[in-house]
Amino acid sequence: MSTTLSAGPVVVRDLSVSFRSGSVLAGIDLTVSPGERIALVGENGAGKSTLLRAVARRLPATAQCTGTVETPDDLVWLPQEPPFRDEASIEDVLATTLRPLREAVATVEKLADGLDDPEVAETYANALDFAVAHDAWDADRRAILAAEQLGLSGLDRERAISTLSGGQRTRLALATAITRRPDALLLDEPTNHLDDEAVTVLAEFLRELPGVVLMASHDRVFLDEVATGLFDLDPTAFGTDGAGGRLFGGGWSAYEEARKAARERWEQTYAEQQDELKRLRAATRIGNDAIAHNRGPTDNDKFIYKFKGSNVERTVARRKKDATRRLEEAEETQVQKPPSPLRFKAALSAAGASGRMVVVRDLVVEHRLRLPVLDITAGEHLLVTGPNGSGKSTLLGTISGRIRPTSGDVQVSARQVAELTQDPQFGDLRRKVTDVYRESVGESLADRVPLRDLGLVHPRDLGRPVGALSVGQRRRLDLAVAIATGPDLLLLDEPTNHISLALAGELEEAIGVTPGTIVVASHDRWLRRRWTGPEHRLEP
Repeated sequence: MSTTLSAGPVVVRDLSVSFRSGSVLAGIDLTVSPGERIALVGENGAGKSTLLRAVARRLPATAQCTGTVETPDDLVWLPQEPPFRDEASIEDVLATTLRPLREAVATVEKLADGLDDPEVAETYANALDFAVAHDAWDADRRAILAAEQLGLSGLDRERAISTLSGGQRTRLALATAITRRPDALLLDEPTNHLDDEAVTVLAEFLRELPGVVLMASHDRVFLDEVATGLFDLDPTAFGTDGAGGRLFGGGWSAYEEARKAARERWEQTYAEQQDELKRLRAATRIGNDAIAHNRGPTDNDKFIYKFKGSNVERTVARRKKDATRRLEEAEETQVQKPPSPLRFKAALSAAGASGRMVVVRDLVVEHRLRLPVLDITAGEHLLVTGPNGSGKSTLLGTISGRIRPTSGDVQVSARQVAELTQDPQFGDLRRKVTDVYRESVGESLADRVPLRDLGLVHPRDLGRPVGALSVGQRRRLDLAVAIATGPDLLLLDEPTNHISLALAGELEEAIGVTPGTIVVASHDRWLRRRWTGPEHRLEP
Protein backbone atom coordinates (compact mmCIF):
# COMPACT_ATOMS: atom_id res chain seq x y z
CA MET A 1 0.00 0.00 0.00
CA SER A 2 2.77 2.46 0.92
CA THR A 3 5.96 3.61 -0.74
CA THR A 4 8.71 5.99 0.35
CA LEU A 5 10.37 8.82 -1.51
CA SER A 6 13.82 10.25 -0.82
CA ALA A 7 12.12 13.62 -0.28
CA GLY A 8 9.04 15.39 -1.50
CA PRO A 9 5.32 15.41 -0.74
CA VAL A 10 3.02 13.11 1.16
CA VAL A 11 0.58 11.68 -1.37
CA VAL A 12 -2.56 9.76 -0.37
CA ARG A 13 -4.67 8.19 -3.13
CA ASP A 14 -8.09 6.57 -2.71
CA LEU A 15 -7.32 5.52 0.87
CA SER A 16 -9.96 3.52 2.73
CA VAL A 17 -9.56 2.08 6.23
CA SER A 18 -12.00 -0.08 8.14
CA PHE A 19 -12.03 -2.11 11.34
CA ARG A 20 -14.29 -4.82 12.63
CA SER A 21 -16.48 -2.09 14.11
CA GLY A 22 -16.97 -0.47 10.70
CA SER A 23 -15.46 1.85 8.10
CA VAL A 24 -13.48 4.87 9.32
CA LEU A 25 -12.08 6.38 6.11
CA ALA A 26 -13.28 6.00 2.52
CA GLY A 27 -11.75 7.27 -0.71
CA ILE A 28 -9.34 9.82 0.79
CA ASP A 29 -7.18 11.76 -1.69
CA LEU A 30 -4.67 14.23 -0.29
CA THR A 31 -1.34 15.73 -1.36
CA VAL A 32 0.77 17.77 1.05
CA SER A 33 3.85 19.40 -0.48
CA PRO A 34 7.00 20.52 1.33
CA GLY A 35 6.36 23.84 3.06
CA GLU A 36 2.64 23.13 3.50
CA ARG A 37 1.13 22.67 6.94
CA ILE A 38 -2.21 20.93 6.59
CA ALA A 39 -4.50 20.36 9.58
CA LEU A 40 -7.09 17.59 9.67
CA VAL A 41 -10.49 18.66 11.00
CA GLY A 42 -13.72 16.78 11.59
CA GLU A 43 -16.00 15.35 14.24
CA ASN A 44 -14.69 12.95 16.86
CA GLY A 45 -14.41 9.56 15.19
CA ALA A 46 -14.11 11.01 11.67
CA GLY A 47 -10.71 9.36 11.30
CA LYS A 48 -8.09 12.08 11.95
CA SER A 49 -5.81 9.86 14.04
CA THR A 50 -6.46 6.91 11.72
CA LEU A 51 -5.35 8.92 8.68
CA LEU A 52 -2.16 9.97 10.46
CA ARG A 53 -1.49 6.35 11.44
CA ALA A 54 -2.04 5.21 7.87
CA VAL A 55 0.45 7.75 6.54
CA ALA A 56 2.93 6.71 9.26
CA ARG A 57 2.33 3.02 8.49
CA ARG A 58 1.28 2.43 12.08
CA LEU A 59 -2.21 1.03 11.61
CA PRO A 60 -2.99 -1.98 13.84
CA ALA A 61 -2.98 -5.43 12.30
CA THR A 62 -6.79 -5.58 12.55
CA ALA A 63 -7.21 -2.70 10.09
CA GLN A 64 -8.35 -3.37 6.54
CA CYS A 65 -6.66 -0.84 4.28
CA THR A 66 -6.77 -0.12 0.53
CA GLY A 67 -5.30 2.65 -1.57
CA THR A 68 -1.77 4.02 -1.76
CA VAL A 69 0.35 6.27 0.44
CA GLU A 70 3.67 7.80 -0.64
CA THR A 71 5.89 9.54 1.91
CA PRO A 72 9.44 10.85 2.23
CA ASP A 73 11.93 8.40 3.74
CA ASP A 74 12.56 10.71 6.68
CA LEU A 75 9.19 10.81 8.44
CA VAL A 76 8.46 11.39 12.13
CA TRP A 77 5.07 10.59 13.70
CA LEU A 78 4.13 11.95 17.12
CA PRO A 79 0.86 10.39 18.34
CA GLN A 80 -1.18 11.69 21.24
CA GLU A 81 0.71 9.36 23.56
CA PRO A 82 4.43 9.56 22.63
CA PRO A 83 5.73 6.05 21.77
CA PHE A 84 8.57 5.95 24.30
CA ARG A 85 9.50 2.85 26.25
CA ASP A 86 8.71 3.37 29.93
CA GLU A 87 12.05 1.91 30.96
CA ALA A 88 14.01 4.22 28.64
CA SER A 89 15.63 7.36 30.00
CA ILE A 90 15.47 10.90 28.67
CA GLU A 91 19.08 10.46 27.54
CA ASP A 92 18.13 7.28 25.65
CA VAL A 93 15.38 9.12 23.76
CA LEU A 94 17.63 12.05 22.82
CA ALA A 95 20.46 9.69 21.79
CA THR A 96 18.09 7.77 19.50
CA THR A 97 17.02 11.05 17.90
CA LEU A 98 20.57 12.29 17.43
CA ARG A 99 22.02 8.99 16.20
CA PRO A 100 21.19 9.30 12.45
CA LEU A 101 22.31 12.93 12.44
CA ARG A 102 25.62 12.12 14.15
CA GLU A 103 26.13 9.15 11.84
CA ALA A 104 25.60 11.33 8.78
CA VAL A 105 28.21 13.83 9.99
CA ALA A 106 30.65 10.99 10.82
CA THR A 107 30.15 9.46 7.36
CA VAL A 108 30.82 12.77 5.60
CA GLU A 109 34.00 13.34 7.58
CA LYS A 110 35.19 9.75 7.12
CA LEU A 111 34.66 9.61 3.36
CA ALA A 112 35.82 13.12 2.45
CA ASP A 113 39.28 11.88 1.37
CA GLY A 114 38.10 8.94 -0.78
CA LEU A 115 35.92 10.61 -3.40
CA ASP A 116 37.85 9.15 -6.33
CA ASP A 117 35.92 5.90 -5.84
CA PRO A 118 32.45 6.29 -7.48
CA GLU A 119 30.72 4.13 -4.85
CA VAL A 120 32.35 6.09 -2.04
CA ALA A 121 31.43 9.33 -3.76
CA GLU A 122 27.77 8.29 -4.01
CA THR A 123 27.63 7.29 -0.34
CA TYR A 124 29.33 10.54 0.58
CA ALA A 125 26.89 12.59 -1.50
CA ASN A 126 23.85 10.92 0.08
CA ALA A 127 25.20 11.44 3.60
CA LEU A 128 26.07 15.04 2.82
CA ASP A 129 22.62 15.76 1.38
CA PHE A 130 21.00 14.31 4.49
CA ALA A 131 23.32 16.19 6.86
CA VAL A 132 22.79 19.51 5.09
CA ALA A 133 19.02 19.09 4.82
CA HIS A 134 18.77 18.30 8.54
CA ASP A 135 21.44 20.78 9.67
CA ALA A 136 23.12 17.81 11.37
CA TRP A 137 26.20 19.73 12.56
CA ASP A 138 23.94 21.86 14.76
CA ALA A 139 21.82 18.97 16.08
CA ASP A 140 23.35 18.67 19.54
CA ARG A 141 22.98 22.38 20.17
CA ARG A 142 19.37 22.26 18.92
CA ALA A 143 18.61 19.40 21.30
CA ILE A 144 19.87 21.42 24.27
CA LEU A 145 18.07 24.57 23.12
CA ALA A 146 14.80 22.73 22.48
CA ALA A 147 14.93 21.17 25.94
CA GLU A 148 15.46 24.60 27.49
CA GLN A 149 12.69 26.26 25.46
CA LEU A 150 10.23 23.50 26.32
CA GLY A 151 11.03 23.55 30.03
CA LEU A 152 12.93 20.25 30.18
CA SER A 153 16.42 21.48 30.96
CA GLY A 154 15.94 21.01 34.71
CA LEU A 155 15.17 17.29 34.38
CA ASP A 156 17.79 14.66 35.12
CA ARG A 157 18.67 13.04 31.78
CA GLU A 158 18.88 9.64 33.48
CA ARG A 159 15.27 9.94 34.63
CA ALA A 160 13.00 7.14 33.38
CA ILE A 161 10.22 7.98 30.94
CA SER A 162 7.73 6.21 33.22
CA THR A 163 8.24 8.95 35.85
CA LEU A 164 7.36 11.82 33.51
CA SER A 165 3.97 13.50 33.41
CA GLY A 166 1.89 13.55 30.24
CA GLY A 167 2.97 17.13 29.57
CA GLN A 168 6.65 16.29 30.03
CA ARG A 169 6.38 13.35 27.63
CA THR A 170 4.71 15.54 25.03
CA ARG A 171 7.40 18.21 25.34
CA LEU A 172 10.16 15.61 25.11
CA ALA A 173 8.58 14.23 21.93
CA LEU A 174 8.45 17.73 20.45
CA ALA A 175 12.09 18.30 21.43
CA THR A 176 13.05 15.23 19.42
CA ALA A 177 11.15 16.54 16.37
CA ILE A 178 12.75 19.99 16.64
CA THR A 179 16.16 18.34 16.87
CA ARG A 180 15.52 15.95 13.96
CA ARG A 181 13.94 18.45 11.48
CA PRO A 182 12.36 15.63 9.42
CA ASP A 183 11.22 15.85 5.81
CA ALA A 184 7.69 14.94 6.93
CA LEU A 185 6.22 15.49 10.38
CA LEU A 186 2.90 14.01 11.53
CA LEU A 187 1.41 15.50 14.71
CA ASP A 188 -1.66 14.28 16.59
CA GLU A 189 -2.97 16.93 19.02
CA PRO A 190 0.52 18.38 19.59
CA THR A 191 -0.58 21.24 21.84
CA ASN A 192 -2.22 19.03 24.46
CA HIS A 193 -0.49 19.53 27.82
CA LEU A 194 1.51 22.51 26.50
CA ASP A 195 1.54 25.96 28.08
CA ASP A 196 1.68 29.18 26.06
CA GLU A 197 5.46 29.32 25.93
CA ALA A 198 5.79 25.77 24.62
CA VAL A 199 3.06 26.33 22.01
CA THR A 200 4.91 29.42 20.79
CA VAL A 201 8.12 27.40 20.40
CA LEU A 202 6.27 24.70 18.46
CA ALA A 203 4.49 27.20 16.20
CA GLU A 204 7.74 28.97 15.29
CA PHE A 205 9.44 25.66 14.53
CA LEU A 206 6.64 24.47 12.26
CA ARG A 207 6.46 27.75 10.34
CA GLU A 208 10.19 27.52 9.61
CA LEU A 209 10.29 23.78 8.83
CA PRO A 210 10.81 23.31 5.06
CA GLY A 211 9.26 19.85 4.97
CA VAL A 212 5.71 18.48 5.06
CA VAL A 213 3.54 18.98 8.14
CA LEU A 214 0.29 17.03 8.53
CA MET A 215 -1.47 17.42 11.87
CA ALA A 216 -4.68 17.03 13.83
CA SER A 217 -5.35 19.70 16.43
CA HIS A 218 -8.23 21.05 18.49
CA ASP A 219 -6.33 24.30 19.18
CA ARG A 220 -8.16 26.94 17.15
CA VAL A 221 -5.64 29.72 17.78
CA PHE A 222 -2.83 27.34 16.79
CA LEU A 223 -4.63 26.50 13.54
CA ASP A 224 -5.00 30.20 12.73
CA GLU A 225 -1.32 30.81 13.46
CA VAL A 226 0.24 27.76 11.79
CA ALA A 227 -2.00 25.96 9.26
CA THR A 228 -1.71 26.82 5.58
CA GLY A 229 -4.82 24.75 4.90
CA LEU A 230 -7.45 22.49 6.50
CA PHE A 231 -8.45 19.05 5.22
CA ASP A 232 -12.07 18.34 6.16
CA LEU A 233 -13.03 14.75 6.96
CA ASP A 234 -16.71 15.81 7.26
CA PRO A 235 -17.26 17.83 4.07
CA THR A 236 -20.68 19.07 2.98
CA ALA A 237 -22.38 17.79 -0.17
CA PHE A 238 -20.53 20.44 -2.21
CA GLY A 239 -17.17 19.77 -0.61
CA THR A 240 -15.26 22.02 1.72
CA ASP A 241 -14.14 24.24 -1.16
CA GLY A 242 -17.61 24.44 -2.75
CA ALA A 243 -16.47 22.36 -5.74
CA GLY A 244 -16.43 18.87 -4.26
CA GLY A 245 -12.97 19.03 -2.68
CA ARG A 246 -12.07 18.59 0.99
CA LEU A 247 -9.21 21.09 1.21
CA PHE A 248 -9.77 24.62 2.52
CA GLY A 249 -7.01 27.18 2.05
CA GLY A 250 -6.74 29.07 5.31
CA GLY A 251 -6.98 28.82 9.07
CA TRP A 252 -9.79 27.99 11.47
CA SER A 253 -11.54 31.37 11.71
CA ALA A 254 -12.07 31.69 7.96
CA TYR A 255 -13.00 28.02 7.66
CA GLU A 256 -15.65 28.28 10.38
CA GLU A 257 -17.48 31.02 8.49
CA ALA A 258 -17.12 29.22 5.15
CA ARG A 259 -18.39 25.92 6.55
CA LYS A 260 -21.43 27.58 8.11
CA ALA A 261 -22.30 29.16 4.76
CA ALA A 262 -21.70 25.82 2.97
CA ARG A 263 -24.08 24.04 5.37
CA GLU A 264 -26.78 26.65 4.70
CA ARG A 265 -26.36 26.23 0.92
CA TRP A 266 -26.61 22.46 1.33
CA GLU A 267 -29.83 22.70 3.34
CA GLN A 268 -31.34 25.20 0.89
CA THR A 269 -30.38 23.13 -2.16
CA TYR A 270 -31.80 19.97 -0.59
CA ALA A 271 -35.11 21.71 0.19
CA GLU A 272 -35.39 23.15 -3.33
CA GLN A 273 -34.59 19.78 -4.91
CA GLN A 274 -37.19 18.01 -2.80
CA ASP A 275 -39.82 20.55 -3.92
CA GLU A 276 -38.85 19.95 -7.56
CA LEU A 277 -38.95 16.14 -7.10
CA LYS A 278 -42.40 16.41 -5.56
CA ARG A 279 -43.60 18.48 -8.55
CA LEU A 280 -42.09 16.05 -11.07
CA ARG A 281 -43.60 13.01 -9.35
CA ALA A 282 -47.00 14.71 -9.54
CA ALA A 283 -46.41 15.41 -13.22
CA THR A 284 -45.84 11.72 -13.94
CA ARG A 285 -49.37 11.07 -12.62
CA ILE A 286 -51.05 13.68 -14.83
CA GLY A 287 -54.46 12.72 -16.30
CA ASN A 288 -56.43 13.70 -19.43
CA ASP A 289 -58.58 16.10 -17.47
CA ALA A 290 -55.50 18.24 -16.83
CA ILE A 291 -55.28 18.85 -20.62
CA ALA A 292 -59.02 19.10 -21.51
CA HIS A 293 -60.48 20.11 -18.19
CA ASN A 294 -64.37 20.21 -18.03
CA ARG A 295 -64.81 20.13 -21.83
CA GLY A 296 -67.35 17.45 -22.61
CA PRO A 297 -68.66 16.82 -26.23
CA THR A 298 -71.89 18.19 -27.68
CA ASP A 299 -74.21 16.09 -29.88
CA ASN A 300 -72.88 17.78 -33.05
CA ASP A 301 -69.24 17.63 -31.97
CA LYS A 302 -68.60 13.95 -31.12
CA PHE A 303 -66.30 13.31 -34.05
CA ILE A 304 -64.26 16.43 -33.37
CA TYR A 305 -64.11 15.60 -29.68
CA LYS A 306 -62.88 12.09 -30.43
CA PHE A 307 -60.23 13.55 -32.71
CA LYS A 308 -59.18 16.10 -30.13
CA GLY A 309 -59.32 13.43 -27.43
CA SER A 310 -56.63 11.49 -29.26
CA ASN A 311 -54.50 14.62 -29.29
CA VAL A 312 -55.09 15.03 -25.56
CA GLU A 313 -53.95 11.46 -24.89
CA ARG A 314 -50.81 11.98 -26.97
CA THR A 315 -50.12 15.23 -25.15
CA VAL A 316 -50.58 13.51 -21.78
CA ALA A 317 -48.28 10.65 -22.76
CA ARG A 318 -45.64 13.09 -24.01
CA ARG A 319 -45.80 15.15 -20.84
CA LYS A 320 -45.63 12.04 -18.65
CA LYS A 321 -42.61 10.75 -20.55
CA ASP A 322 -40.89 14.13 -20.29
CA ALA A 323 -41.68 14.36 -16.54
CA THR A 324 -40.42 10.82 -15.99
CA ARG A 325 -37.15 11.59 -17.78
CA ARG A 326 -36.61 14.77 -15.78
CA LEU A 327 -37.55 12.95 -12.57
CA GLU A 328 -34.94 10.27 -13.22
CA GLU A 329 -32.31 12.93 -13.90
CA ALA A 330 -33.28 14.89 -10.78
CA GLU A 331 -33.20 11.78 -8.59
CA GLU A 332 -29.80 10.84 -9.97
CA THR A 333 -28.25 14.26 -9.30
CA GLN A 334 -29.97 15.19 -6.03
CA VAL A 335 -27.80 15.90 -3.01
CA GLN A 336 -28.20 13.64 0.00
CA LYS A 337 -30.16 14.90 2.97
CA PRO A 338 -27.91 16.91 5.31
CA PRO A 339 -27.32 14.72 8.38
CA SER A 340 -28.52 16.22 11.63
CA PRO A 341 -25.43 17.62 13.33
CA LEU A 342 -24.63 16.30 16.77
CA ARG A 343 -25.80 19.13 19.02
CA PHE A 344 -24.90 19.46 22.67
CA LYS A 345 -28.35 19.88 24.24
CA ALA A 346 -27.82 19.35 27.97
CA ALA A 347 -27.56 21.81 30.85
CA LEU A 348 -24.10 21.58 32.34
CA SER A 349 -25.09 22.04 35.95
CA ALA A 350 -27.90 22.99 38.29
CA ALA A 351 -28.12 26.14 40.38
CA GLY A 352 -26.78 25.71 43.89
CA ALA A 353 -27.31 27.43 47.20
CA SER A 354 -26.17 31.00 47.70
CA GLY A 355 -22.96 31.98 49.42
CA ARG A 356 -19.51 30.43 49.14
CA MET A 357 -19.51 27.06 47.38
CA VAL A 358 -15.78 26.34 47.84
CA VAL A 359 -13.44 27.64 50.55
CA VAL A 360 -9.71 26.84 50.34
CA ARG A 361 -7.24 27.82 53.05
CA ASP A 362 -3.48 27.06 53.20
CA LEU A 363 -3.81 24.11 50.83
CA VAL A 364 -0.67 22.06 50.27
CA VAL A 365 -0.31 18.95 48.11
CA GLU A 366 3.33 18.03 48.43
CA HIS A 367 5.41 18.63 45.27
CA ARG A 368 2.28 19.61 43.36
CA LEU A 369 0.34 22.58 44.75
CA ARG A 370 0.46 25.40 47.28
CA LEU A 371 -2.56 27.69 47.53
CA PRO A 372 -3.02 30.04 50.49
CA VAL A 373 -6.61 31.12 49.80
CA LEU A 374 -9.40 30.64 47.26
CA ASP A 375 -13.12 31.35 47.55
CA ILE A 376 -15.65 30.32 44.90
CA THR A 377 -19.16 31.74 45.14
CA ALA A 378 -22.29 29.79 44.16
CA GLY A 379 -23.10 30.42 40.50
CA GLU A 380 -19.59 31.63 39.75
CA HIS A 381 -17.74 30.49 36.62
CA LEU A 382 -14.05 30.46 37.49
CA LEU A 383 -11.20 29.93 35.04
CA VAL A 384 -8.02 28.46 36.53
CA THR A 385 -4.88 29.13 34.50
CA GLY A 386 -1.15 28.73 34.96
CA PRO A 387 1.85 27.00 33.36
CA ASN A 388 2.36 23.26 33.34
CA GLY A 389 3.23 22.02 36.80
CA SER A 390 1.41 24.83 38.59
CA GLY A 391 -1.21 22.42 39.98
CA LYS A 392 -4.38 23.14 37.98
CA SER A 393 -5.45 19.50 37.78
CA THR A 394 -4.42 18.94 41.40
CA LEU A 395 -6.63 21.80 42.58
CA LEU A 396 -9.66 20.33 40.82
CA GLY A 397 -8.84 16.91 42.27
CA THR A 398 -8.71 18.24 45.83
CA ILE A 399 -12.03 20.07 45.41
CA SER A 400 -13.69 16.90 44.10
CA GLY A 401 -12.16 14.83 46.90
CA ARG A 402 -10.21 12.64 44.49
CA ILE A 403 -6.88 13.92 45.85
CA ARG A 404 -6.12 14.17 49.57
CA PRO A 405 -4.21 17.33 50.59
CA THR A 406 -0.99 17.06 52.54
CA SER A 407 -2.19 19.92 54.72
CA GLY A 408 -4.65 22.78 54.73
CA ASP A 409 -8.41 22.91 54.46
CA VAL A 410 -10.84 22.50 51.54
CA GLN A 411 -14.54 22.97 52.29
CA VAL A 412 -17.18 22.27 49.63
CA SER A 413 -20.85 22.99 50.27
CA ALA A 414 -22.17 21.68 46.94
CA ARG A 415 -24.83 18.96 47.10
CA GLN A 416 -23.53 17.24 43.97
CA VAL A 417 -20.00 17.53 42.60
CA ALA A 418 -18.91 16.16 39.21
CA GLU A 419 -15.44 16.21 37.69
CA LEU A 420 -14.23 15.79 34.12
CA THR A 421 -10.63 14.64 34.29
CA GLN A 422 -8.12 14.75 31.45
CA ASP A 423 -7.81 10.97 31.22
CA PRO A 424 -11.18 9.20 31.63
CA GLN A 425 -11.00 5.65 32.98
CA PHE A 426 -13.72 3.20 31.97
CA GLY A 427 -12.30 -0.12 33.13
CA ASP A 428 -13.17 -2.97 30.77
CA LEU A 429 -13.11 -1.37 27.31
CA ARG A 430 -15.09 -4.26 25.82
CA ARG A 431 -18.29 -3.02 27.44
CA LYS A 432 -20.82 -1.17 25.31
CA VAL A 433 -21.12 2.61 25.56
CA THR A 434 -24.68 2.49 26.87
CA ASP A 435 -23.74 -0.11 29.50
CA VAL A 436 -20.85 2.03 30.75
CA TYR A 437 -23.14 5.03 31.00
CA ARG A 438 -25.83 3.11 32.92
CA GLU A 439 -23.28 1.63 35.31
CA SER A 440 -21.68 5.03 35.87
CA VAL A 441 -24.83 7.05 36.61
CA GLY A 442 -27.16 4.29 37.84
CA GLU A 443 -30.16 2.58 36.25
CA SER A 444 -32.75 5.06 37.49
CA LEU A 445 -30.90 8.17 36.34
CA ALA A 446 -29.98 6.56 33.01
CA ASP A 447 -33.70 6.04 32.37
CA ARG A 448 -34.56 9.63 33.32
CA VAL A 449 -31.64 11.14 31.43
CA PRO A 450 -30.90 8.88 28.44
CA LEU A 451 -27.43 9.20 26.97
CA ARG A 452 -28.95 9.72 23.51
CA ASP A 453 -30.71 12.90 24.71
CA LEU A 454 -27.55 14.68 25.84
CA GLY A 455 -26.27 15.19 22.29
CA LEU A 456 -22.73 14.13 23.16
CA VAL A 457 -22.55 10.59 21.76
CA HIS A 458 -23.73 9.84 18.23
CA PRO A 459 -26.60 7.32 18.09
CA ARG A 460 -24.51 5.00 15.90
CA ASP A 461 -21.91 4.74 18.70
CA LEU A 462 -24.28 3.82 21.53
CA GLY A 463 -23.92 0.07 20.96
CA ARG A 464 -20.19 0.07 20.25
CA PRO A 465 -17.57 -1.08 22.75
CA VAL A 466 -15.82 1.79 24.52
CA GLY A 467 -12.48 0.52 23.23
CA ALA A 468 -13.62 1.23 19.66
CA LEU A 469 -14.13 4.93 20.41
CA SER A 470 -11.58 7.62 19.64
CA VAL A 471 -10.01 9.58 22.50
CA GLY A 472 -12.37 12.46 21.76
CA GLN A 473 -15.43 10.21 21.75
CA ARG A 474 -14.43 8.83 25.15
CA ARG A 475 -14.15 12.35 26.49
CA ARG A 476 -17.68 13.02 25.23
CA LEU A 477 -18.88 9.95 27.13
CA ASP A 478 -17.05 11.06 30.26
CA LEU A 479 -18.61 14.52 30.00
CA ALA A 480 -22.05 12.93 29.62
CA VAL A 481 -21.49 10.95 32.84
CA ALA A 482 -20.34 14.11 34.62
CA ILE A 483 -23.34 16.28 33.73
CA ALA A 484 -26.07 13.62 33.86
CA THR A 485 -26.33 13.93 37.64
CA GLY A 486 -27.17 17.64 37.36
CA PRO A 487 -24.28 18.75 39.59
CA ASP A 488 -24.37 22.15 41.22
CA LEU A 489 -20.55 22.18 41.14
CA LEU A 490 -18.88 21.03 37.93
CA LEU A 491 -15.10 20.76 37.61
CA LEU A 492 -13.75 20.67 34.04
CA ASP A 493 -10.06 19.87 33.46
CA GLU A 494 -8.99 20.95 29.95
CA PRO A 495 -12.54 20.38 28.63
CA THR A 496 -11.68 21.25 25.01
CA ASN A 497 -8.81 18.75 24.75
CA HIS A 498 -9.40 16.01 22.15
CA ILE A 499 -13.00 17.00 21.38
CA SER A 500 -14.12 18.30 18.00
CA LEU A 501 -13.85 22.01 17.33
CA ALA A 502 -17.61 22.27 16.82
CA LEU A 503 -18.33 20.71 20.21
CA ALA A 504 -15.69 22.92 21.85
CA GLY A 505 -17.62 25.98 20.69
CA GLU A 506 -20.94 24.58 21.92
CA LEU A 507 -19.40 23.65 25.25
CA GLU A 508 -18.06 27.17 25.73
CA GLU A 509 -21.51 28.59 24.99
CA ALA A 510 -23.07 26.19 27.52
CA ILE A 511 -20.57 27.23 30.18
CA GLY A 512 -21.59 30.85 29.64
CA VAL A 513 -25.30 30.29 30.30
CA THR A 514 -25.34 27.57 32.96
CA PRO A 515 -26.71 28.70 36.35
CA GLY A 516 -24.50 26.38 38.37
CA THR A 517 -20.98 26.76 39.70
CA ILE A 518 -18.24 25.79 37.26
CA VAL A 519 -14.48 25.66 37.65
CA VAL A 520 -12.54 25.28 34.40
CA ALA A 521 -8.80 24.56 34.23
CA SER A 522 -7.54 25.25 30.73
CA HIS A 523 -4.57 26.26 28.61
CA ASP A 524 -6.87 26.73 25.56
CA ARG A 525 -6.03 30.22 24.28
CA TRP A 526 -9.26 30.49 22.28
CA LEU A 527 -11.34 29.80 25.38
CA ARG A 528 -9.23 32.03 27.59
CA ARG A 529 -9.39 35.00 25.23
CA ARG A 530 -13.18 34.86 25.25
CA TRP A 531 -13.63 34.20 28.97
CA THR A 532 -15.73 36.89 30.65
CA GLY A 533 -15.80 35.57 34.23
CA PRO A 534 -13.23 35.68 37.03
CA GLU A 535 -9.83 34.05 36.59
CA HIS A 536 -7.34 32.63 39.10
CA ARG A 537 -3.77 32.05 37.96
CA LEU A 538 -1.61 29.47 39.70
CA GLU A 539 2.16 29.71 39.82
CA PRO A 540 4.56 26.74 40.12
